[in-house]
This record gives sequence, structure tokens and C-alpha cells, in this order.
Amino acid sequence: MKNSQSGFTYPLTLCLLILFLIFFSIHVEQLLTERKMVHETGTILQEEYYFLSAVKKMENLFQSVGAIPLKGTLVYQKGNMGYQAETPAGYVQKVNFTLTLYSGETAYGIGYFETRTKKLIKWIEMN
Repeated sequence: MKNSQSGFTYPLTLCLLILFLIFFSIHVEQLLTERKMVHETGTILQEEYYFLSAVKKMENLFQSVGAIPLKGTLVYQKGNMGYQAETPAGYVQKVNFTLTLYSGETAYGIGYFETRTKKLIKWIEMN
């Protein structure tokens, strides 16, 4: 009986090892992809939060002072938000926002403020 099973365990072990390695490599690739997505999602949420915060500060400044300064910078914990206001055209004033995170990402946004209500009426985000 020993002679008839000669060499059976080596191919079986090799097949099991190959199956395990294929399964493992697929899961490692999924893990790396998920980590990248989590990092990118965090960066996107941070950018959105900084843009929202900047727009709220601009609205409050616009309502309290009556005008938006032509240029300025807002400093945040993980980046800087620069803004540049254009002269109003009719009842609409355009403000260009540039967010530069310390991690190297840069995002741009354009806000249109109505000068009568002193509120944001349109937002365009460009990446």
C-alpha cells in the first residue's frame, strides 16, 4: 500500500499552498485599495470642511463689515485657504478660493455672493 501512494502528498501540498497564496494576494490587494480609498476620502472630507468654513467666514465678514476684502488668507490646522474677491458685477460678487493642504493637495473653488442678501448663491468646486 505504501508503494501505490508514493508522491501523492507533495502535489497536494503544493496545490494547497498555491491556492492559499492566490487567496492571500487577492486580499492584500483589496486591503491596499481600501487604505488608499480611506486616505482619499479623508482628504476630500477635509477639503469640503475647509471650503465650508471659509464660505461661512466670508458670509459673516460680508454681513458684519459690508464688503469682502479683495485678498486674504485663512490659516487652518492642516492647510491655508487663500481667497481673492473680484469687483461686484451687478448684484453678484465672485470670490476665488484656493486651498493648499500641507500634505501637498491643492483644490480650487469659486463662490458667487449676492450683495443684497450677503449670502452665497452659487458654488463651483474645481479640482
